[in-house]
Amino acid sequence: MLWITDTLHIADWELSEQFVRASGPGGQNVNKVSTAVELRFEAERSPHLSAAVKARLKRLAGRRWTNDGALVIQVEDTRSQAQNREIARQRLAELIRAALVAPKRRIATKPTPGSQRRRLLAKTVRGEVKSLRGRVEDEG
Repeated sequence: MLWITDTLHIADWELSEQFVRASGPGGQNVNKVSTAVELRFEAERSPHLSAAVKARLKRLAGRRWTNDGALVIQVEDTRSQAQNREIARQRLAELIRAALVAPKRRIATKPTPGSQRRRLLAKTVRGEVKSLRGRVEDEG
């Protein structure tokens, strides 16, 4: 079981891990030992997350979200399988915690009269600058 907050946890059946060989430098160790971890969380089927949280999680996950509604996190940071496993679980928990926070609703406000005046003045000045860029006529 993976605890996200004091009240929210992810059940073991929702998580699956697969250990694969890591890429990059590491000598013989990289060819022999499967230290990289691929953590798969069945987010779409999870009964612990609301629909709004799932939608935010999908947006935050980006390319890590699969077509069948799973979130896949790959970690190959260390040479230790146990450390990589723990890092993957921490990253999943952080991602879910970020999705739990609902964004604040934006309150539409009117521009102040002063800001409107400044904007129009800036447009006028900019227009004058551009009008001076035309072809120069000879007075002669």
